[in-house]
Amino acid sequence: MTSPALPDLPPLREVIRKHGLSASKALGQNFLFDQQLLGRIAAIPGDLQDAEVLEIGPGPGGLTRALLAAGARVTAIERDTRCIPALAELEHVWPRRLRVIEDDALNIDAPALFEGRPHIVANLPYNVGTALLVRWLSAEWQPWWQSLTLMFQREVAERIVAPPGTSAYGRLAVLAQWRSSARIAMPVHRSAFTPPPKVMSAVVHIVPGEAPEGVTFAKLEQCTAAAFGQRRKMLRQSLKSVPGAVEALPAVGIDPARRAETVSVDEFVALARQLSV
Repeated sequence: MTSPALPDLPPLREVIRKHGLSASKALGQNFLFDQQLLGRIAAIPGDLQDAEVLEIGPGPGGLTRALLAAGARVTAIERDTRCIPALAELEHVWPRRLRVIEDDALNIDAPALFEGRPHIVANLPYNVGTALLVRWLSAEWQPWWQSLTLMFQREVAERIVAPPGTSAYGRLAVLAQWRSSARIAMPVHRSAFTPPPKVMSAVVHIVPGEAPEGVTFAKLEQCTAAAFGQRRKMLRQSLKSVPGAVEALPAVGIDPARRAETVSVDEFVALARQLSV
């Protein structure tokens, strides 16, 4: 696949040298320079021509370039003041297609920034990635976003898409899968980053679906928190803290002697539905 067509821009490495940038360990930064790889990531959500896109932690703007070249209207939230001048240069190249907000993504009321439902595409800073994902998956449904295309450490990515019966399967998998479809769209080798992280990475693509009827998110979260909080114990023990849960297990066809990691997403939904009545 060829890289997206870009205006006559200096290479990212040159931009970083010009602005004296380096990846901040404290901010969980790892920069990507390979424009072909960035173009592949930008293509995962599908056609972005004139689509609204939210990007978190753009850094020097590598993925931002690819998203803009794909035709997107990008809102980029960056808390690192050192990166703002580099991003400002992209604002000049793509006037009215890039909006840069200097702030912490955890403090932003993101839905208020958009006219419609944006795609969220980001090489997320490792130290806030999971917290942001949980916030987005916990939103009112249908959510305010169209899709999530997010870079995670490979271990976290595997937890998001994990099937029952595996060691990676847990609360994050249920949260991502009970009303969404989640898949690993592409692996990314550690050598693609500067500086290279100690672990491999992967891009996860999540598309929202219909929420099952008769289930409250709060009840599902309560059940999974209790069950996976003591995942080595049988459900008859781990679910004692959830009123009515142990008694409800036989009613939805779940053996109380099973453990949390063997319970499918649909079974957790059935249990939560029974308790939501």
